[in-house]
Parts: sequence; structure tokens; C-alpha cells
Amino acid sequence: MLATRARRNVLRMLRAGGSGHLGGAFSCLDIVTTLYAHVLTHDPERPDEPTRDRFLLSAGHKALAQYAVLALFGYFPEDVLDTYGSFGTTLPGHPDMAKLPGIEANTGALGHGTAIAAGMAMAARTQHEKWRTYVLLGDGELAEGSNWEAFALAAHHRLGNLAAIIDVNGFQISGPAEEIMGMEPIADKMRAFGWAVTEIDGHDYAQILRALESGRGDESVPTAIIARTTKGQGLDGLAGTLGSHYWTPSREELVDAFNELDSRITRLSRERDA
Repeated sequence: MLATRARRNVLRMLRAGGSGHLGGAFSCLDIVTTLYAHVLTHDPERPDEPTRDRFLLSAGHKALAQYAVLALFGYFPEDVLDTYGSFGTTLPGHPDMAKLPGIEANTGALGHGTAIAAGMAMAARTQHEKWRTYVLLGDGELAEGSNWEAFALAAHHRLGNLAAIIDVNGFQISGPAEEIMGMEPIADKMRAFGWAVTEIDGHDYAQILRALESGRGDESVPTAIIARTTKGQGLDGLAGTLGSHYWTPSREELVDAFNELDSRITRLSRERDA
């Protein structure tokens, strides 16, 4: 239910701003909510705590997902979501660490997050710290060569305190990812670069959690989680469509989307309390 509430927060921001990158935000939200709820060491009251785990959203256009989850966990008041798209908002289109607690790096120019995450993991290793670094990428983003340089570096330096989660939703802004710049088999490529690889259903909480926890076992090998997801997951009319990538809903479409998620939240609440 937490991910559905987060998806509702995304709709709230779209209502305020009029449009946004819904598809990728929805495809990765089951992963992001699981990270914050069960995996990351973090404290909304002390977002700069030195011992915290680091999470970087390399696919910065999916910022709505991180904002939605940060609000749920109390990093900022939820009414701030209603400022999205407004002048002076602390919720820009891509994450900005100077504007919002809980953001570890400015991202959005694709291909940068993995290198930053590898640097953080190296810093932790050098300083004999126990915190871990997680970075979430998109499949279209893998066309950026800088990712592969960072993958090679992380394996060479045996950064077992680093995990890369690749959200494979099948689309990028201009079409199917495999038609534009095919990167499959992603898992085999990551293994060839020296990473420990797990492939999962990115909407199955048990698989997500098991993959994230198993990555803590070997401190000498970085972990890659290939998460097979559906773009726009969570809304029947948008799931699996390129049109969900950047959505500008009509008033009626937005009302229908809220109704769909609210009905799901009500049903899940009843099942939980039964």
C-alpha cells in the first residue's frame, strides 16, 4: 500500500504542475519505497547523519518518485507537494541537493549517477565506514558510456558496498529502448564487467527485498539488480505505454487516476485490517 500512496503523491504533484514524468516514476516506485521502508539506514530528522546509507537517483527525470517517498517518510511536509511546478519550489524537475533534504546529488543529465555513487562507495571504503551506496538507473540511460566506465571502476576496486538497480521498463522518451539503442542482454554485460547480478520482477516486493538484502553478503563484488518493470505501473490506462513517459493529463484523466488509486488504497486497507 505504501507504493500506492506514493503514486498518489505523484498525481498530487502532477495536479499542481500540470504535467510530469509519470511513467518512469511509477515504474520504479515499488523499488524506491522498498528501499526506504526496509533497506536504507536513514533518519528524516537527521538527513545528513554521517552513517546514513546513500541513495542516488541517476535517472533524475524520475524525481517525482523520490519526492513522493521522501514526503511519506517525513523529510518535508506533504503540502509541499502542491508547490510542484511553481516558481521557487523546492521540488524542481530534477533532484537538487541544495533545495531538499534527502537528496544526495544533483542528477538528471543521464549517466552521471553511477560515477558519483562509485565515488561515494570508494570514500566509505577509504574511511572504513559501514554505510552503503545505492544508485537507480534506467535502461535507456545505459546508452551513456560513462555508466560503463563507472561499472568497470567499481568492479576493479571491488566495491561490494555499492548496488546499482537498473529499472528496465522498456521505453525511453522517443520509443522502445531496444529499438533505439539495444543494450540486452544487460545481465550478461554486467557479469562481464565483474558485477554480481540478480534479475527480478521490479514490482514484486519479496523479490526486490531479497535482491537488495543478498547484495550485502559479498563485500568484494558490487551488486547489480536488473529490475524488469512496466512503465506507468499502477494506472490501468497508462501501464506499458510510451505516452506515460511525460504525461499532461486532462482534468477528467486526473480525476479518474485519483479515483483508481484511492479505490486501491481502500481495498488494500481493508485487506490489511481483515
